[in-house]
Amino acid sequence: MDVRRTVPVALDVDSDDAALLEDTVDTFLWSAQYVVDHAFQGEYVTTSKTTLDDETYDDVRQATDGFNGGLVQAARNKAAEACKSVVERWKQGKKASKPTFTSPHVVYDKRTATFHGDYVSLTTTDGRIEAEYVLPDGDSDTPHSEYLFSDQYDTTGAELHYRDGNWVLHIHCKTDVESNTSDQATTGNGTVLGVDLGVHNLAVTSTGTFWTGDKLDHWRQEYEKRRGSLQQCGTRWAHENIHSVGRKEDGRFKLILHRISNELVNEARENGCSVIAFEDLTDIRERTGASWGHKWAFDRLYEYVEYKAEEYGISVEQVDPENTSRRCSHCGFTHPGNRKDEDFACLKCSYENHADYNAAKNIGLRYLRRTQTGGDGGAPLGVRLNSGTLNVNGGYSPASPGARTGVHAESHRFSGG
Repeated sequence: MDVRRTVPVALDVDSDDAALLEDTVDTFLWSAQYVVDHAFQGEYVTTSKTTLDDETYDDVRQATDGFNGGLVQAARNKAAEACKSVVERWKQGKKASKPTFTSPHVVYDKRTATFHGDYVSLTTTDGRIEAEYVLPDGDSDTPHSEYLFSDQYDTTGAELHYRDGNWVLHIHCKTDVESNTSDQATTGNGTVLGVDLGVHNLAVTSTGTFWTGDKLDHWRQEYEKRRGSLQQCGTRWAHENIHSVGRKEDGRFKLILHRISNELVNEARENGCSVIAFEDLTDIRERTGASWGHKWAFDRLYEYVEYKAEEYGISVEQVDPENTSRRCSHCGFTHPGNRKDEDFACLKCSYENHADYNAAKNIGLRYLRRTQTGGDGGAPLGVRLNSGTLNVNGGYSPASPGARTGVHAESHRFSGG
């Protein structure tokens, strides 16, 4: 079974090389957009990579004055995946428009990037450049030491991202491991762990564990203050230190999210869950009033949980979030008046609980309703609660004696029903 990891690494790039990378980013995004525009020209959207390659490869190479063939193909793949995503949303009856590529990035594979012990060689629009890694202090308990520099993992490619003057390479690592039969036995016919995401409580599970967003909010404010102070200085030293602050912020946030994702996966394993169900993240900013920073944290957390859960045979899914915060997980009555801030009180059956905990249970139940038809061998049996299991018909089974009731670091457990 393949186990995949993505490790973000900041790069030290001088001004000349930065100019080449910026030109490469612009050319990559133009190439991807050209393919998308071509895919949308006909009566039907073209999503086949082979067809798009046949119809656009030569044109893109000519228009870009011989842009590297490997990067042209990577741009085509990016475009094809974006087109497929749009078509899939249409099939589900959801709104979606033609993709546009604006986020500065380039996709590299092992032909266009060569990874060394302390630096990387990257293809640009004018030959290759070399950039040294900027690594966090210490050499243990980081994704870099655990995956990037581990003999057990192979490097398969990367995505280069540019933000706030910083170049960060998201390096993809892969290893092949034997399936753990004991974990599969635990999760093969297990239960669903529902997860609700929010602004104040970053994540809340149906087992009643809360991970607050206080630490992320605190450090985001601290880094904003530091950047503001440095910007007022206006010196070259201050400008360089703004970049350093950005790298530290990115690294700190990702380490926090890695810890939370580890704890979430452990929560699922220890409760015998075969599925971790999240709400669909597509429009979460509009639904929750989350900032761009919160949306970034939600996306990273989901990504980390997804690939870490894969190692234990646990699938990670998204469900339609409509009314999960307004629906009573006890009787099913749905009304806007059921929820007020963080309190949930059903107007019909008087069930009361923390609103995010109620939503987490509803997310788990929605996954069950979507997949379970009864008597389906191997299907999840119910939503895992701290006190037991809730099935799709509302039936409740208490937890077995001796069930775990521990508390995670940077989280707290809520004993709700």
